[in-house]
Amino acid sequence: MRAGRSLRISHVGLRGVVGTGGLTAQHVLDFASAFGTFLPAPGPVILGRDPRASGVMIREGVVAALNAGGRDVIDLGLVSTPVIQHAIRRSAAAGGVSIGASHNAAEWNALKFFGPCGTYLSTAQAGELLDIYHLRRFDYVEWDRIGSLRQEPGALDAYLDELAAAFDLPALGRYKVLVDCCNGTSSPILQRMNQRFGLNFILINAQVEGVSFAHEPATNRRMVELQLAPLIRPVGADAGFLFDVDSDRVAIATERGEALSEEMVLPLLADYLLPRGPGKLAITNLSATALLDEVAARHGGRVVRVPVGRQATIDALAGYRPEQVAVAGEGTGAVMMPRFRFVYDGIASMLAVLSMMLERGATLAEIAGGYPKYSILKGQVPLASPQIPALLMQLRAQYSDGRATAVDGLRIDWADRWLHVRVSQTEPLVRVICEQRGEPPHALFRSLLEQVRSLA
Repeated sequence: MRAGRSLRISHVGLRGVVGTGGLTAQHVLDFASAFGTFLPAPGPVILGRDPRASGVMIREGVVAALNAGGRDVIDLGLVSTPVIQHAIRRSAAAGGVSIGASHNAAEWNALKFFGPCGTYLSTAQAGELLDIYHLRRFDYVEWDRIGSLRQEPGALDAYLDELAAAFDLPALGRYKVLVDCCNGTSSPILQRMNQRFGLNFILINAQVEGVSFAHEPATNRRMVELQLAPLIRPVGADAGFLFDVDSDRVAIATERGEALSEEMVLPLLADYLLPRGPGKLAITNLSATALLDEVAARHGGRVVRVPVGRQATIDALAGYRPEQVAVAGEGTGAVMMPRFRFVYDGIASMLAVLSMMLERGATLAEIAGGYPKYSILKGQVPLASPQIPALLMQLRAQYSDGRATAVDGLRIDWADRWLHVRVSQTEPLVRVICEQRGEPPHALFRSLLEQVRSLA
C-alpha cells in the first residue's frame, strides 16, 4: 500500500484529496487505463458519479482512458454506486466504475471498480489491477478501434423497479419518514420514489451539492444526534434515516428521536432476513458488534468474521453458495442482502427496516429495545510511525488472557468484551474499537488509546 495524508492507493482502489499532492488527473488516467486492461470480458463499462465538484474532471479522465483502450462507456450520470452495480448486470457489461468518496469530505474523491457481476473486485482481482497500474502495462488500441461514449438516462427507474419487486412500497407509504440526504445521491432517488409509489419521505439537505455538504457525510450515531434526531418528533416521523453522499451507507433514528448506533443496522437486518430464507450465515468483519452473534444464534445461524474491507467480504461470499448467506455487511451502516446479489445499498436497507416494522406491527424503538445492550467505543489516531507491528505485539502480550486474532491488526476477545486495533485501508489512521455487553468499557478504551498514541 502506498500511503499519504491526501492519497491512498491500495486494494480498495484510488482515494484522495483532489489536487496537487493528492489525487491528480494522471492518477485517474493511469488507474482507468489499468482497469480497461484488466477487464477480461468483452462489453461496455458502466460509469456513474456522486455530486462532488471534482467528479466531472475525473469522469473525463476515466472515459478517455477506457475509450483509448477500446472500451465503450455507458455514462449513467449522477447516481449512487448501487444504481451502477444494478446496471452492470442488466447491461451484460464487462464491469463498472463509480466516482465518489462516500463518507469523506467534499475535497476527497475516489474510484471504485466492479466486475461483470456488479460486485466489488475480490482481493486477487484487486491485486492484479494494482499490478497493472504500478507496472503501467496498459493496452491501448488504434484510432479506428477507439471506444464510444453514450448516456443512459433510465438507470434510476430501472433500479427502482428492482426495489419495487422486493418490497411492498405502496404499503410502506403509511409511514412518515424523515431522511437526511447529506446533499448526495439519495435525494433524486427518494424524490422519484415519492412520485412513483406515493411514499412519504420528508427530505432534508436534499439539494445536490458538490462543494459544501450540509454536514460531514458520516453515518454514525453522533451525526444522527446532531443533524437528524432533533427533528424527528417535531415533524411526527415514524423513523429517520441519514445517508452518506453515495447512499450505500445509512444510519437510523427512532420515532422517539433516539439515535441508534451505526452498529445496529446489521443486526436489525440480520434479525429481519435470517428467518426469511434458507441462509443461516451472517458475514461481517472483525470490527462489527458482537450483538450480531446473539441475533444470529436466535435464528439458528452463525457469524463468519473476516478482515475489514469490502474485498475480504467479497472473498468470503465466494466461499459459500448464495443460498447459504442471509446477510453481509459492516458496522458502518453498509449492508448487503442476497436479494440484490450482495450490493451495499443504504436505500434497500432503509426499506428493509421499514418492512420489518410493518410486518411486526411494532415501532422502531420497540424493535431496537428488544435487543440486549451492547456499548461500543470507537477512536482513531493519526498514523505517523512504522512501529505498528511492535505496538500490536506489545498489546498481545499485555492482554494475553484473551483470545487473540491477528488476521487484520489485532483483535482480542473475552467473554463479555473485545478490542480491535488496526490500520485503516482508506485513511492514514489507526482505528481503535472496544465493545462490552452492558455499559461502555471506558477504562479499557482510554488505556488502549494512550498506548496507540504513544507509538502510532
